Amino acid sequence: MPADVDENRSAGLGLGLALLSAGAFGTSGTFARSLLDVGWTPGAAVLLRVTIAATALTLVVAPQLRRHRGELRRRGRVLAVYGVAAVAGAQLCYFNAVEHLSVAVALLLEYSGILLVVVWMWARHGHRPRLLTVGGAAASIAGLALVLDVFGDVTISGAGVAWGLGAAVGLATYFVISAESSDDALPPLITAWGGLVIGGVALGVAALVGALPVTIVRSDVVLADRSVSWLVPLLGMSLLAAAFSYVAGVAGARLLGAKVASFVGLTEVLFAVVFAWVVVDESMSTGQLVGGVLVVVGIVLVKLDETDDGGGLPSGSPATTLVSD
Repeated sequence: MPADVDENRSAGLGLGLALLSAGAFGTSGTFARSLLDVGWTPGAAVLLRVTIAATALTLVVAPQLRRHRGELRRRGRVLAVYGVAAVAGAQLCYFNAVEHLSVAVALLLEYSGILLVVVWMWARHGHRPRLLTVGGAAASIAGLALVLDVFGDVTISGAGVAWGLGAAVGLATYFVISAESSDDALPPLITAWGGLVIGGVALGVAALVGALPVTIVRSDVVLADRSVSWLVPLLGMSLLAAAFSYVAGVAGARLLGAKVASFVGLTEVLFAVVFAWVVVDESMSTGQLVGGVLVVVGIVLVKLDETDDGGGLPSGSPATTLVSD
């Protein structure tokens, strides 16, 4: 089979996995909203989400752990960075940002992490962004701002901006480490499991010291205009929007490379808006539709640039230079 055909199939599979991951991540807002509306704190939702996802993946990954004990030892520091920064840190920083800023502005700051991925690829791997990538980044960020409707009355808080940028670093770390494709890289399933386990422990510590307020309300919630048990959205955001989405996201990033995967990840916001529109009847404005088109245009431009450049993490070069040996 010609190499270019195989590469095209890998890219198509990577794109499909990345979109599935983004779509699954995008359901978390709708699930979480139903819990928050009855009195749950964001900290409780994210702590249980990560803990349940880690537990579920443990049952699946257990048979593989013995075969990969060596890689687990060698990649322990990488998993620690992934779990603390990309899983726990990103979510903790985001929810703290929401306390000081609107959800839209907090999301916009978090997703500025795609720019950090471009900078990282340039600084560490010499992938200087070309005109298509710069144009794609500009179109995507502008589109994201329209989708999130951040041009209304916006109150800016210095603390909120700091937390939002912290979430951006966590998001960038997620894409950089997920895309790592060195010979001794852990399988996507084990990478996602390890990150969720470590992230769950970190979030648990944050809850114990009071950095993550936790309030759980065991009462029925309203989801898609129906009264359902609180377990329904909790399991939905744990199994679909965490366990599945992290595994699919890591697998997709390995095939696409960190840069393209991070831009495709922007579609999570589009999926979230669509799910909110369909499930809870939140209307979409013309500006949001235009913004969605701009995000897609930006992704296409970056992918075109990647096709010419052969970017992404170089084969065999670990993203773990974040925690270099």
